[in-house]
This record gives sequence, C-alpha cells and structure tokens, in this order.
Amino acid sequence: MGCDGGTIPKRHELVKGPKKVEKVDKDAELVAQWNYCTLSQEILRRPIVACELGRLYNKDAVIEFLLDKSSEKALGKATSHIKSIKNVTELRLSDNPAWEGDKGNTKGDKHDDLQRARFICPVVGLEMNGRHRFCFLRCCGCVFSERALKEIKAEVCHTCGAAFQEDDVIVLNGTKEDVETLKGRMEERRQKAKLGKKAKKPKAVESVSKPDVSEESPGPSKIKTGKPEETSLDSREKKASSAPKSAANGSSSGKVGKPLCGATKRSIADSEESEAYKSLFTSHSSAKRSKEESAHWVTHTSYCF
Repeated sequence: MGCDGGTIPKRHELVKGPKKVEKVDKDAELVAQWNYCTLSQEILRRPIVACELGRLYNKDAVIEFLLDKSSEKALGKATSHIKSIKNVTELRLSDNPAWEGDKGNTKGDKHDDLQRARFICPVVGLEMNGRHRFCFLRCCGCVFSERALKEIKAEVCHTCGAAFQEDDVIVLNGTKEDVETLKGRMEERRQKAKLGKKAKKPKAVESVSKPDVSEESPGPSKIKTGKPEETSLDSREKKASSAPKSAANGSSSGKVGKPLCGATKRSIADSEESEAYKSLFTSHSSAKRSKEESAHWVTHTSYCF
C-alpha cells in the first residue's frame, strides 16, 4: 500500500483527526455588515434603508426584490420578513468629515483604511464601523450610537425632535439575542395591525348595509289622539288661514276672483287721510260745482258728475 522507494509517512498523513473549525475574520465580517448591502452584496449607497431586524440594505435592491415576481426569486433568511416597502425605514445618516473614500486613490496604490467609517453619530461623534453599537428610530429614521441614547436620556429625537418610545429603538447589526427580541416585537406589531384591520371591516360593512333614512315614519305611539272638539277647532282655524292666502294668490296671478263676503267698499271721504290727499280725488267737496257754476246742458263740459 504505497511507501515505495523508501518513503517514511508521518502520523498526521495516516491518521485522520477531527477537522478544524474555520474561524471567521472579525474585521472582514464587520466590513461586510456595515459597508455592503445584505441583499445584493453591493457597496451601500444612498438611499440606505434598514429592516425591523436591524439589517442594512440599498433601497434600490429592496424595490427590485419586491417587484421581482419570477419563480427564480431568491428567498433567503435576510429578506423573508420583508413583504412591502413599508417594512423598511429610510435612514438619516450623518457623514464623517474625515472619510475621503476614493478621492485620493486615483492611481489605485493607496491603502484603504477599513476601520474608517463613512458615517458617524451626530451626538457623540463615534464612527459607525461596527466597533460601537448603533441604533435607529423607526418613527423618523435618525441613527445614533447606543452610548448617546444612554448618556442623554430623552423621549424626543436628538436631531429632528420627534417623540419616540422604547419599541421604536432598533439596534443595527445586533447579536443573535438582539435579533430574537426584535423579531418578537415585529411579530407583535404585525399581529396588532391585523387585528385593527379586522375590527374596522365589520364597521364598514354595517355602514354600507344600513341605508341612510332621512325621514322616519311615525309609529303608532307618535300619532296624536286628541278630543274631537279640539280637532274641529284646528280644522276651522286652518280653513280661515287658507282663505286669505288663496285670495292673495289669485290677485298676484292676474285672475279676478269674487270679492269676499265680509269685504265692503270704503270711500275716500270716510277715510282718515289728510285733506290734501282727499282733494286729489273727484269725490272731494272742492271738486264738486254748484248748479249756478255748472254750464248749460247743451254746452260741452269735460266734467261729468
């Protein structure tokens, strides 16, 4: 079985021991988490979004993932919980003034310092490179270091002033324990949203099924039952009030109706008007002439008495 030519095998070549566990380089892992998109594995570029579990994505990659309806769509653990664009939050990041990027590396011979981060905490000034714990607020999307939230305790965002609660604070690229707690919060939040929608649906159905009744029909209890004497008096009053109305309508329409039985002609002489007003009419005494003043019957006069 081999060993020809005087070769002497060693023990590790003949005996197979347990395989050594490959250790992941921590620096490389941090660079991959904080500088590359979890979905497309491309360099993070604005706009940058984060899911409810604290993972970073390019917004373009998330939109393409949601629009892709092909059967070859890759469904991994990193994106299985993203059902719509509402499940991610766009982050408001503060740029690091000390980060140059690829500006000075025109020839390609410059060393890239991977520990230098593109973004920093706007309150404390810590770099967002994975060495320090960072978190964001789900209500507004502002990003801070965990140290800043602990040192400056407030119920309002330090940047935009929006009010937040403890459930709105999500740790970015947290440990397994952090991811489990965030997953539990996410499930509870979605369950409450479903129950709220179900509670609203029956109310909407009831409002559609019941038509709007403008006038209610009077029931038997609402009908007034009075004495016959009272009803007869009411009918008489109604007839009396309707009579002058009909007369007024007839005069306004231009039709001449019969005079009312109670109405009498009144002369101007009997009225209480002034004498100057009465003298305008021929029935006044000043307009009448005596027999001496009147002309002969043959003579034509314009007065006719």
